Formats: sequence, structure tokens, C-alpha cells
Amino acid sequence: MLKHGILNPALLELLARFRHTNTLVVADRGFPFYPQLPTVDISLVDNIPTVRQVLAAISASYVVGAAWMAKEALSHNPPAVMDEYRRLLAPVEIRFEGHYTEFKPRVPGAIGIIRTGDTTQFGNIILESA
Repeated sequence: MLKHGILNPALLELLARFRHTNTLVVADRGFPFYPQLPTVDISLVDNIPTVRQVLAAISASYVVGAAWMAKEALSHNPPAVMDEYRRLLAPVEIRFEGHYTEFKPRVPGAIGIIRTGDTTQFGNIILESA
């Protein structure tokens, strides 16, 4: 029996396939369903868990080489929230791009989606494995 780290078997299965240059979406509760992408839904209630909590949990075991968020997140969230995203991914710098023009078109290339209960506006993030 696992005693620490990520315990969810479906999430562990998805993360086991997150390899060199693969991308993975960690999404909020309202993120659209992509039938072609495996989705692990770990939402419980509003903000449990958050995208940032998932980033904290996976950062102990995975090396992220790049990250993308919608630039709209910068204007819709307090600086402290955005600072937490940056801190969790340091030294990787988050690349901000248009939600509909650049961010969403990246999604179909991901190996899967982790859906959270997060209500942070534009709080979705795409991670690329190093």
C-alpha cells in the first residue's frame, strides 16, 4: 500500500505516461471535456483540490521543462495567486498566451487532463515534461 505521495491510482497511471516532451493539462472545474483525451477527474467540491495543490503534489516527482497559461489569468487574479503558480514551477517560467488563440489549441496535443475543483479564473495550466 502506498503511504505517501499521490495515492489516486488513475492519476498515477496518467502521470506514468508523462514523459520527455509530453504535455499534460491541469484544469479547473469548468474546463471543457475533450473526448479524445484521457481525463482524471479529482474534483470534490469548489476549490478542492486546486490546480496549485495538484502542482505542489506532482512537483515532488516530476521535472517540468515548460508551462503555459492563458494571459487572461494575469488580469483576472490577484498577484498573490499568480506568484504562487510561479513559485510552484520555479525555475521554469510560465509562458502566457491568448486563451483562445494559443492556449486552447495546445490542449489536443496533451496526453491527458487532470480536472480539479478549482474556481480560479483562467487557472488552467499546460505542463511539458523535461
